[in-house]
Amino acid sequence: MTGRILILDDDRAFRLSTAALLREEGHAVEVAGAAQEAMDLLSAGSFDLFLVDLRMPGIDGIQLAEVLRLRGETTPILMVSGFGTVDAAVRALHSGVDDFLTKPVEPDVLAARVEALLSRRPRQGHPRSVPSGTHGSRALGRLVGRCEAMRMLREAILSVSPTSSSVLILGETGTGKELVARAIHEGSPRRKGPFVAVNAAALSDGLLESELFGHVKGAFTGAVGDRQGFFQAAHGGTLFLDEIGDIPPSVQRRLLRVLQEKEVMPLGTSRPIPVDVRIVAATNRNLGESIRNGEFREDLYYRLNVFRLEIPPLRERPGDIPLLVEAFLTMQECGNRPGDGTCSPLAARALRAYPWPGNVRELFATLEGALIRSGGARIEAQHLPPEVRDACGHRGPLSPPTPLLLDDPFPRRPRWEPTLGSERANIVAALEDAGGVKARAAELLGMGRTTLWRKMKELQISA
Repeated sequence: MTGRILILDDDRAFRLSTAALLREEGHAVEVAGAAQEAMDLLSAGSFDLFLVDLRMPGIDGIQLAEVLRLRGETTPILMVSGFGTVDAAVRALHSGVDDFLTKPVEPDVLAARVEALLSRRPRQGHPRSVPSGTHGSRALGRLVGRCEAMRMLREAILSVSPTSSSVLILGETGTGKELVARAIHEGSPRRKGPFVAVNAAALSDGLLESELFGHVKGAFTGAVGDRQGFFQAAHGGTLFLDEIGDIPPSVQRRLLRVLQEKEVMPLGTSRPIPVDVRIVAATNRNLGESIRNGEFREDLYYRLNVFRLEIPPLRERPGDIPLLVEAFLTMQECGNRPGDGTCSPLAARALRAYPWPGNVRELFATLEGALIRSGGARIEAQHLPPEVRDACGHRGPLSPPTPLLLDDPFPRRPRWEPTLGSERANIVAALEDAGGVKARAAELLGMGRTTLWRKMKELQISA
């Protein structure tokens, strides 16, 4: 079975010889020497297989695999490395890599592995099935987080996506409600249809009614022609109604009728138009309280609340902040925007301590601003806004450090660096950051395990 293959390796001799081998097997091959070059080729067309080196300038192959999976890319990845260790292979497979080979690779072995991975492709004319993991869609893959609440959220999305039921998403501003709605749409049978998002809070009462249901010429002053509403625009797909709690009672009544009758009546006409739309609604309000106050219709609530999803605020999952920071910085490196791709331990500690009232949206905006202030270099504490810097209760330098990423076996730049201070404080900080695992703490400190044990005993540090 032949296919279109992208080879990414900074070793020119290897990529050229491998390309020649695969072309002899009948494959169409493109080559790249760096991640940015590979991303440019990917944006110009699709591939059936990625053959990626582990260690490369800039970001490594594992980080590239993580970015591809975060973007929803399901193409098989074969990683080849001259530094093949069990840890590297495990890390690669956990990052979304499908197979792992160690250089030098025998030609027949490489050809066989390529053939095996290409055989996993969906046949011509058969849609690619949605995997049961977190890479089922581009939007679902961007829901970064390893906490139990995020795991349950992803599982719930995968459960409800194939159905036609209405979904109500609850969550604070900036938690990613539209991202969840897009994940539901992309995982549904309607994914080839339109996804139309409407922010009810951004439209006035009169304009909202016209935008939702449409109008005909002369329906009101300024209606100089017929206009299709959002319901008609979303026909055959998904209509995402954000901030549903802000919709006025008059519009709620008409919305309920559309959901019941599955037809919409544009303003200025009595002729109903059938619509086939799945509704996904979202709000940051307490709709139960709005119902008690007479601000929201109870019957509409039951129509929308067929399946409910709740997105946890970022302050309730601080352990996911390093993952979000890492994902943001890695995607910046893979995109067209320059960036060092790292965050100092002092800045990382402040990011984890800040409560993030604006949630993920505020975090990403803060990181983008910090990258601008740093000029594309590593983000330091002084590049963060004052309220973030002061989150730890310090107005001066922050200490001790917190790692941004603990499980990177091949960092190109240090992800954890001891601060200037007492040796005891550094060891305690490293033990805390390693979760009490002494072997990992020794790696963070750059010393042997025996040395760490001896220093712990001398400094009277318990595990």
